[in-house]
Amino acid sequence: MTARFETISVVGLGYIGLPTAAMFASRKTKVIGVDVNARAVDTINRGEIHIVEPDLDIAVHSAVTEGYLRASTQAEVADAFLIAVPTPFRGNDHEPDLSYIEAAARAIAPVLSPGNLVVLESTSPVGATEQLAGWLAEARPDLSFPQAAGDASDIRIAYCPERVLPGKVMQELIHNDRVIGGMTPRCSDAAVALYKLFVEGDCVVTNARTAEMAKLTENSFRDVNIAFANELSVICDKLDINVWELIALANRHPRVNILQPGPGVGGHCIAVDPWFIVSRTPDEAQLIRAAREVNDAKPQWVLRKVQEAVAHLLEGNPGKSPADVTVACYGLSFKPDIDDLRESPALAIAQALAGAHAGRVLVVEPNVVALPATLERLELVSIQDAATADIQLLLVDHREFRATTQPSGQIIDCRGIWVGGQ
Repeated sequence: MTARFETISVVGLGYIGLPTAAMFASRKTKVIGVDVNARAVDTINRGEIHIVEPDLDIAVHSAVTEGYLRASTQAEVADAFLIAVPTPFRGNDHEPDLSYIEAAARAIAPVLSPGNLVVLESTSPVGATEQLAGWLAEARPDLSFPQAAGDASDIRIAYCPERVLPGKVMQELIHNDRVIGGMTPRCSDAAVALYKLFVEGDCVVTNARTAEMAKLTENSFRDVNIAFANELSVICDKLDINVWELIALANRHPRVNILQPGPGVGGHCIAVDPWFIVSRTPDEAQLIRAAREVNDAKPQWVLRKVQEAVAHLLEGNPGKSPADVTVACYGLSFKPDIDDLRESPALAIAQALAGAHAGRVLVVEPNVVALPATLERLELVSIQDAATADIQLLLVDHREFRATTQPSGQIIDCRGIWVGGQ
């Protein structure tokens, strides 16, 4: 029997949850979005959005206006529940923090009823879907769950990670393939039926653990390749070689495709997901751990380059002190042409400069209109205002910077758009 989904609840209305909710609502399905952020809930209920993502504003406004999308701070009765909440680290040892998933489970547990489907979308360590099922079973002993009842369970549970690129979320939600890992075949069937409401890509079925590992593997693969490029940039700097020219030459080989180095790796996926593998298999994940350490160390290398540039500038200007040296940082987001600052190495570098450098630290970030209050020492300025800085630090290759003539001053180009040599 094909599952019917008249009402869908999406728990967590952030960069993944809100676009997913809007996508279901665009298919004329009633969607209840749930979030603990009351301001975000109020914003959405006005038909507006609290994040930046192309085309999302139009989709949310239409869905709310037509009555298919509504947001709430409390879980409500639905046929399917999607959990898209954060999975940050606990402390400084890169241990995954599943408390948001547990809180979401306990929030929806009182409104569950037989026949419901619960899908975990949050990027999670292997075994998280089973933990979710355990929390739900603990909260609702009157219902049966797949870990005990198998295909005969009252509640179906599956894992289905997002696989989208910020800036292209609305298109990729529709067209990308989805990996669906149900705790039982019946769970997988129900999840496929749910996503096929809007997904035009293939829904590929596996088990929950493999689906969890698939998402982590995809981003770990990318992290390892970025680490190679970042390590190569450090080596080339020591050997006085233009890394951008070198990579361009090496990539002329038909079977070589080296990525471009940068100031580190950021975002909510690549900088985080590999640690979830390491946390479960610390003795085995040696290459994955090494790649993470290379990429995590790159911001410190950039900061040393700035310190060297300041020292070099002062050597040629004995009347100046560090307080007289202005540093301009171009870009704060974790990747080009978005406003997302999560796990951003550029942001970490700018913050560190603000705390360590005695002079002014300017930032140019065309995708934000104001800086968070925690960045009070940084000055948000225009490209034109930053052009006179003594040291020009290019951190993110936004389109605006690509279209800008190389400014004067000492250049530290972490993305190769001013001194690339390609």
